[in-house]
Amino acid sequence: MPTESTFLLAGLFLLLAAAGWALGRFGERDDEDNVPLPLNIDYLKGLNFLLNEQTDQALEHFLKMVRVDDKTIETHFALGSLFRRRGEVDRAIRIHQNIIARPDLAAEQKDQALHSLAKDYLRAGLLDRAENLFTQLARGSRYQVEALESLCRIYEQEREWQSAIEAGQKLEVLSGESLALQIAHYYCELAEQAVSKKDYSAARAFVKKAQSGRPRTQRGALTRAQIAQDTSDSKTALRLYHRIIDENTYLITEALPALVRIHESEGTTAQLEKSLRALLRESPTMKTDVAYTAIVNDIGGIKIIDECVEEYMLNEPTLTEFVDLQTVNASVGGDRQSALTKVRAALSKLAATIPRYQCKECGFSSQRLLWQCPSCRDWETQRPFTAVSFDSLLQRSSNTS
Repeated sequence: MPTESTFLLAGLFLLLAAAGWALGRFGERDDEDNVPLPLNIDYLKGLNFLLNEQTDQALEHFLKMVRVDDKTIETHFALGSLFRRRGEVDRAIRIHQNIIARPDLAAEQKDQALHSLAKDYLRAGLLDRAENLFTQLARGSRYQVEALESLCRIYEQEREWQSAIEAGQKLEVLSGESLALQIAHYYCELAEQAVSKKDYSAARAFVKKAQSGRPRTQRGALTRAQIAQDTSDSKTALRLYHRIIDENTYLITEALPALVRIHESEGTTAQLEKSLRALLRESPTMKTDVAYTAIVNDIGGIKIIDECVEEYMLNEPTLTEFVDLQTVNASVGGDRQSALTKVRAALSKLAATIPRYQCKECGFSSQRLLWQCPSCRDWETQRPFTAVSFDSLLQRSSNTS
């Protein structure tokens, strides 16, 4: 059965055939007998290839039949774009290379062909080739902005953050649009790379650049806290983690577990208890965030946190499908505590099997915090779930039963 690409090429051939007929009928005529020029037999050959589903041969025939000139070049561009959008990148590449090979190609058309070919390479995953062409276009062409945008995406994939910063800064100047958040994350990436190499001096410098004259991303605070923790500066680490939580940010899911570990190692959990109680008196709605973070990270042993978890469990209606909470709540003493501990342990195990973060732009979900969404490629759009998705767990349970 003929494929969609077969019908695509067939349509193009028929269009060109109609154009050829119109040109012969109303344009150029034989000077001697004033008879319209006959339909080019090459169209019939091309259609024969298509009817036999020989699309590669049809494409070859098309490229030979239609010479690239001022009248047909836009047809070639359109065909190449169609092939690229359909994922037939090898054909798009051949078409655009065929255009570039024309010796008398105008400068503007050459830039258009180079831009199209660069997009072909990018779609094909040939990042080095795409980077070379986009770099050439970024030096001075009407595609400078698009080329720099593409270069930023390439450098992000290749994790070449310094090059991404340079391209982003040039793009800011040319486009007039602020890329402050994006570039700040580039610096944070460099800082985290330096941390992994234990080059803390460089890491601090990169964080400073990330926040100098740019939005103070919470990622920068987290990175600074990690540097302080790694260099045994627990005082600075605690101050930064407490600030993240005090500001009631979504990063409590990242900061609270680190806070607990440091306070436990320092033997100062009473201090954490006091600060959390004060915070929750001012912002009672944060109890759910504290409880969820404690459940998914299996944090326990700190009274205020345990109280938040208990309140969360006893007020979660969906949990009645798992356990008789009324019976648990009616229990006394050790029996009650033992029952709650079992429920909590089960929730921690269940929560470990479901995503913890979701992109607010496209809905992509993941187990860990990703600063750049792999799906929509936007920065700092992931947010933690504020409750265990019991509905999905129940659905999974019913499917396996």
